[in-house]
Amino acid sequence: MFSFMLWLVLLMLCWPLALLALLLYPVFWLLTLPFRLIGIGVEAIFETLRAIVLLPARVLSGARR
Repeated sequence: MFSFMLWLVLLMLCWPLALLALLLYPVFWLLTLPFRLIGIGVEAIFETLRAIVLLPARVLSGARR
């Protein structure tokens, strides 16, 4: 909602720049999509390694309820 309000202010101040931003946003989103997917994959790998490293401690500590 905040970004929409910011875009409306930009539309009132400088409408060509607002329209350019509106047209370039999907292109920017598509260009950054691979980096976000790589980030999700790297985060999953680190979470898996963390779970493997902490597994013995969780097994030895017993079940907590």
